[in-house]
Formats: sequence, C-alpha cells, structure tokens
Amino acid sequence: MIACTLAFAVAACSRPPPNGDARVSGLMLDSQLSEISGLAVSNRHDDTLWMHDDGGNPPRLFAVDRDGGRVATFRIEGVPKTDWEDIAAFRSKGRDWLMLADTGDNGGLRRTLQLHVVEEPATLENARLKPAWSIVFRWPDGPRDCEAVAVDERRGEVLLISKRRQPPELFRLPLTPQVDPPAVAERIARLRMPPALAPQSGTDERAPLSAQVTAASISPNGQRLAVLTYRYLLIYAKQPDEDWARAVARPPRILTLPWLPQAEAMGWDRDGRHVFATGEFVPAPLYRIDVDADADERR
Repeated sequence: MIACTLAFAVAACSRPPPNGDARVSGLMLDSQLSEISGLAVSNRHDDTLWMHDDGGNPPRLFAVDRDGGRVATFRIEGVPKTDWEDIAAFRSKGRDWLMLADTGDNGGLRRTLQLHVVEEPATLENARLKPAWSIVFRWPDGPRDCEAVAVDERRGEVLLISKRRQPPELFRLPLTPQVDPPAVAERIARLRMPPALAPQSGTDERAPLSAQVTAASISPNGQRLAVLTYRYLLIYAKQPDEDWARAVARPPRILTLPWLPQAEAMGWDRDGRHVFATGEFVPAPLYRIDVDADADERR
C-alpha cells in the first residue's frame, strides 16, 4: 500500500501544477511525520521548518529540513495535548517564538482551548522544551472547531479562523499571557469566500471539504493573510492602515492546490513570496508555492 501511495505521490508531483506556481521542495517519508497538522518556517534557523502532529500523539515539535527530512524532535513538557492544529512563528522583544495551537474540537465539546508559546531552541538537537507562557481562551458563544491560527506581531494579536462554519469566522485575541480567567475570543469578521466556495444561504455546519479552513499564516511584512483549505490557497491582502476585518471582506486571490493528501499544514517562507504546504499522511509532498507567479505573468 505504501509503495502504491508513494508511486501516486511521485506521479502527482511530476505533473505541471496549476498555474505553474508550485514546486516540490521535498518528500515527507518519515513515519514520525505521518499526521502533520501545523507548519511554520523558522525565524532563527535557515532552511528549517517547524511542524507538529495531530491529537492522539505525544506533545512534540519537529524540526524539518526543506527536503522533508526530520532533523530533530523536541518533547513539549508541562502542558497537555488535546488536539494541536496549527503553529505560528513570530518575533517579540528580540526573541523568536513558536505558538502551538491546541484548538481542534471535532466534537464541539471543549469549553476552553489553549495556545502555548515556546522559544525557538538555539540548537537543532533532540531535547525537551517547556512553554514560556500560554493563552487559555474560550469562544464567545459556544464551541467550534478551529485549525487555523496566525500571529500578527505588529498588531499584537492572534487571529483564529473557524473550520466548518460557512462563511468562516475570523476571531482575534491579544498576544499576551492569559490563563485564569480564560480570555474570550472576539469575532471581528466573516471571510469573503470565492463564489465556488461561498455557502448558498446562511451558516452551513456541513461545509464541503473544499471550503473548510485548515491553516492560516501572516506574511513576514504583515500585509497578507494566507488561508489554506483542503483544495485551495486563499490570499487576503490589506493596506498598511487597515485591520484584518476589512481585508478579509474583499475577495481573495485563489490558487488551486497541487495534489496533497489532506492538506492541513501551511506557512509563509521568509521571503514573503512563497508558502510551504504539506499533508497529513506519509508519503506526502512538501510544496513550496509561489503565490505571485500568476501575477508576474499578467505584468
């Protein structure tokens, strides 16, 4: 079965990707990386991606190279792992941080959720890490599933996007420690979706897979929000004086993803032009997608 899947993955990777804007950076083959649900590009280590896996696995963080190979594994101590669904890299006060989003809630049962912040380790060797601080929060009006979390370090806020509600809802939290009482996420907007993904009427809890949001990431210059679904990559742009509520009210640029087995992990590269994306099963391609490629062709 693995050999057949690998052959299919390689064949899919060899076909010209949609719009010619994706290239295979590597191939994820390590069985430890079989349920990747979050990805962020390191601000501290060149050519390094940070990844974590889904609920049901130990609380761990992986350093992965651009070929898809695991470089080091870090055990996260002192916090439970219910359902980690995204990771964000950001800088604050001259230090590099990673936010681990324990926000998944497939059954809609969780009363509170957690965001754990660890400092990027100085060396890429197997070790144990403890969060420096956490944000415990709840939704304002009942549970919802969330797999997309991004940090806007310039505005000092965390963005969260609901998964199954249509259109997706955008929330924010202050980028400050909060445990007791839990913070309350503030809903600030609903995402403007492309016509092919927009709901026909009202809120649809049974949104088609192509419309379900599985990851989010803010570009290094703070001006673009990349949103991943199982089938598409959406790019929302904002002006320097705008907030994200206004930016996501406009139609995004939409890119069709190349073949991915359950696309759930995505993050901007440090050049601000590309994003990395991969799926939840192995083997899986690790793509580096040029989000401006088709724009170049139009100029």
